[in-house]
Amino acid sequence: MSNIKYIRLVIPLIFMLFLQTCHQNRQTVRVREEISPIVELKHVKLRGKIRVVTDYNSTNYFIYKGKPMGFQYELLKELADHLNVKLELTVNNNLTDAFDALEKGKCDLLAMNLAITKERAKRFTFTVPYSQTRQVLVQRKTNRADLTSDLNGEPLLIRNQLDLAGKTIYVQEGSAFEERLHSLSNEIGDTINIVNNGSYEVEQFISLVAKGDIDYTIAEENVALVNQTYYPNLDVETAISFPQNLGWALRKGSINLKEDIDKWITEFKKSSKFKKIYRKYFRNNRSVRIVNSEYFSIKSGKISRFDPIIKRKANMIGMDWRLLASLIYQESRFDPKAESWVGAFGLMQLMPETAYLYDVDTLSTPEQNVEAGVKYIEYLNKRLDKTLKDQAADKLQFILASYNVGLGHILDARRLAEKNGKDPNKWAGNVDYYLLNKSKPEFYNDPVVRYGYCRGEEPFNYVNDILERYKHYQNILTN
Repeated sequence: MSNIKYIRLVIPLIFMLFLQTCHQNRQTVRVREEISPIVELKHVKLRGKIRVVTDYNSTNYFIYKGKPMGFQYELLKELADHLNVKLELTVNNNLTDAFDALEKGKCDLLAMNLAITKERAKRFTFTVPYSQTRQVLVQRKTNRADLTSDLNGEPLLIRNQLDLAGKTIYVQEGSAFEERLHSLSNEIGDTINIVNNGSYEVEQFISLVAKGDIDYTIAEENVALVNQTYYPNLDVETAISFPQNLGWALRKGSINLKEDIDKWITEFKKSSKFKKIYRKYFRNNRSVRIVNSEYFSIKSGKISRFDPIIKRKANMIGMDWRLLASLIYQESRFDPKAESWVGAFGLMQLMPETAYLYDVDTLSTPEQNVEAGVKYIEYLNKRLDKTLKDQAADKLQFILASYNVGLGHILDARRLAEKNGKDPNKWAGNVDYYLLNKSKPEFYNDPVVRYGYCRGEEPFNYVNDILERYKHYQNILTN
């Protein structure tokens, strides 16, 4: 074959291979566009925070007397400390939406009572189990504890799984309960009417059973036992599954992050701290008092007995009442009689010289104290408007820090930042650094400093604590 004929044959083949490769590359690009990048341990460390979705209920995550609490919440705080990152916690009681958010990379971890099932393991990676539990039927007790059936012989309490045939059971959409009931329906060879609802969480269904609105639901045994203490008319003794492992879910491919969390869970489960946290939420008689309290925020929507006052006064200056509540919790823990060693007093812990400006004293009412504090916040806001460029995005941090330690020290920190080439209009990594270090001679003796020494760690932590608590209030309480 001549060279010319050979070239004529080879060139079309090369061109076809080139087109096929381009098509495959385009397909690969499309797949990569549809699937967001895998989040790994190094990404969490570089970001400085781990993004977690949990659900709010009486065991996992809730607010009680202004303080965030919950089994999942406390475990996650320990995990974040282990990773040396911040915990960014959001809530979603819709399991389908929560799993979708994880799959799309909008969060790094789902931390709920998630049973590790084969179906779920096809889509997600799970950590090693942090606990085990069974699925149980939640039903109402009879009026007579000694009766097992009515006059017609119909069972009053279901003890045999075969008796679930024809019954209507309400469960959370996308839950392992739904999956188990489908399997159980096949096992008993009869129909179980399964009603799923993505808007209701497990404990909400339990409450509906207790009230008589529905007859049956399914729950994890540990959660069911806790709720039985709130609703003594419930029976939770009928198991519908073998013990199941509970774990946290990650996206497929999160290998290093899973390995690190697995090692931590394995070690932490052996600790007395884990046992203490577990007992606190699942074996604690005080749980009834907490849930029945007026300040159990999931049920009441309240933080403190001063909420009406806080809402009215926050509205005076267009402030989110939950933010003001977080500040008051930080200052006084909602104790109107609180008084510090330096003389600050009341809900807002006003210093005497500040209180004098707004005509309040230790004999003033809580409402007058809060109003004076709000007016002082408004004063700080206006003063900072004159010095911060373009209404700086971090103005809230400047206001909170000024409320704690005084405007003068904040202005000093801004001058130090500007002198050293940092942005005086930005808080994180700029002004906060100089405030934090204003207790060191090389900082407070600088010629640009006018107000001298400041123990900067206190306002630094003050700002972070208030804003972190505010996020928890936003998660659970409506504005």
